[in-house]
This record gives sequence, structure tokens and C-alpha cells, in this order.
Amino acid sequence: MIPWEKLDSARIPGTGSELRLMRRGTEFSIMLGSNELMNSRLSGSEAALATLAAKQIENVAKPHVLIAGLGMGFTLRAALAGLGSEAQIVVAELVPAVVSWARGPMAEIFGDSLDDPRVSIRETDVTEIIRSHRSRFDAILLDVDNGPEGLTREANDALYNAAGLRATHAALRPGGILAVWSSGPNAAFARRLRGAGFEVNEVNIRATGKGRGVRHVIWIATKS
Repeated sequence: MIPWEKLDSARIPGTGSELRLMRRGTEFSIMLGSNELMNSRLSGSEAALATLAAKQIENVAKPHVLIAGLGMGFTLRAALAGLGSEAQIVVAELVPAVVSWARGPMAEIFGDSLDDPRVSIRETDVTEIIRSHRSRFDAILLDVDNGPEGLTREANDALYNAAGLRATHAALRPGGILAVWSSGPNAAFARRLRGAGFEVNEVNIRATGKGRGVRHVIWIATKS
């Protein structure tokens, strides 16, 4: 078997934790300690995050969408495929090295998605964008950390707690969609979504998107 090769590492701002970009043949992995955060072979649920959200706003003529977390670009590419030519997509990525990896070692995976005229990449904390834009977005897609049960950064809790969800609710336009990816179910988080004023639908998605692999959870929350 081909061994894993470490290509690069990057500190997560505001923490002592480090991400590692690994490669084995044509397969890539982003690791945090012993935890694999994402793998280039497992794109189904991350793509579904965007596909499900795009379906909800298909009647919006010029949708404004915010994606939190660039990762390996699965969510971004699915958003580009599902949204029309008039869409505007902002991608917030906290770790600058992840953007560099997308344009460097993983450029073949990303294709031309980063250069699509609909896309704007912001190397910043997504909470700053959410808090500074009121009634701005038709959809906000959160693929940050490991979902509400985070691994990488305590500050990410500000996205998933009651105050953070109220801020996201305020950043959405009427009828806007908050789509949240998670590695597993979380009943308390679903209750917080409803408490923040969202109508909530919970969807189980296989990691591979092909009826096999571990199950991940996507919440589709509509601003009431």
C-alpha cells in the first residue's frame, strides 16, 4: 500500500492546533491530530450541503450565498453547479494555508472553481462576515470544524450557540436558508435552531453520496 506523505501543515488561528495536508497517491486528507477532517474520496455529504440549499432558493433570481469553510471545495463546486449565472458566492476560510493548498497541491481537485467570476474568497473568520451583514444572504452554508460538536477551535462555538444562530438569522433575507453540515446528529442543536426562529429539516446523508459509508447530518433551516 502507498504510504501517506505529509505535504504541509498550518496553525489554526487563535489555537495551538495544527492542520496537516496528507497525500497518498491521488488521495488527499486534511488531518487534525489523529482525526481526519476531510478526505478527497468522501465528498457526498459536503456536496449535498450545497445541493440541498440551492434547491431551496432556486426561485431567487440573483442569490447571494455565504459558504463557511473552503475545505476541499466540494461544497463550493456543488454550489456553482446548482446556482445560476447571476449568483454571488462568498467563501470564508479562516486558515490561509487551506486556500494555498487549493491553488497548489489540490489544484486538480478544485479545477477552475476558485476563478469562477461568481466566487469571492475571504480569508477571515466567517462570524465577522455574518455579524456585519444584516439581511444580506439568501443562503448561509456552514461546513466549519466538525459541526456543532467542534474539534478544531473553541471560538467556533460562537457559530452554533444561541447567540450565533440569532446573528445568522439576522444575516439572512426573509425565507433565507441556513444549511449546516455535521458529522453526526445533535438534538440540542436542532432545538437551538428552532429557538432562533428557524423551521428545521434534518437530512441524513452518506459520506460517499452513493448509499454507503458513514452517515452525516445536514440541517436545512429556513428563516421564518
